[in-house]
Amino acid sequence: MQLELARDHRPRPPHPLRRRTALQRRRFRRGVYLLPSVFTLGNMFCGYLCIVYSIRGDFETAAPFIAFSVVLDMLDGRIARLTGSTSAFGLEFDSLADVVSFGVAPAILTVSWGLTPLGRLGWAAGFIFVTAGTIRLARFNIQASTDKRFFVGMPIPAAAAVPASTVYVYPEGLHEVGAALPALALMIIPAVLMVSTIRFRSFKSIDLRWRRSSRVLLPLALFLVAIATHPRWTLLVLAYSYLLSAFIAMAAARIRRRAAPAGEPVSAPPPPESPPAG
Repeated sequence: MQLELARDHRPRPPHPLRRRTALQRRRFRRGVYLLPSVFTLGNMFCGYLCIVYSIRGDFETAAPFIAFSVVLDMLDGRIARLTGSTSAFGLEFDSLADVVSFGVAPAILTVSWGLTPLGRLGWAAGFIFVTAGTIRLARFNIQASTDKRFFVGMPIPAAAAVPASTVYVYPEGLHEVGAALPALALMIIPAVLMVSTIRFRSFKSIDLRWRRSSRVLLPLALFLVAIATHPRWTLLVLAYSYLLSAFIAMAAARIRRRAAPAGEPVSAPPPPESPPAG
């Protein structure tokens, strides 16, 4: 009798079906965490291709890869949040990929395209851009996130889009010193804005699951038509509009403060803190 009770209390081996289900669940969990990294890898691959074609002098092919990197960079963060697969490894991997795609790639593209006639001054401007982008990523990775509506400093993908869209519109390049001097602004201005405290609007707080009016589909359709028919000028307008949007918002806030009646309290803007870099 005691022998039978001992046999009944022995641990039973797991059922083959349960063991298979647990194994599939672990594999699925690893796959979910791998999915955002695949988009990050694609982001870095596009940056690498931009560098390769820039060295070859094929600027018309190189410039659009920055736009592809921007799209993939937006997707990897969105997918990681939707699937709950954010991790410290994914954040670091994304930041390192951004240094390649939005730091080194646009710098080499712009230097090869129009800053070579300036000699050391040209490649020094490119290095300043890479340094500013790296500082921005490092600084924002260690800052706390409170107000997700704004970035403090220009995001590095948006900064990379400024020279990339300019090169895409005029891929012939600059070959004289007089024409190359104004092109320094393509590196210096975005670099300064990246390390500044100017607030830029963030679109990470937009919830795609919210219900909205069907009329919002019309602007989206117009945007798709513009991309399909005039991709060069559409990307140029988007890049420079986002750059100018922060200054327009600052001017509008100053005008509202001046127009406010005396004695009426003016709501102060939220403190300049930003979401994690991506």
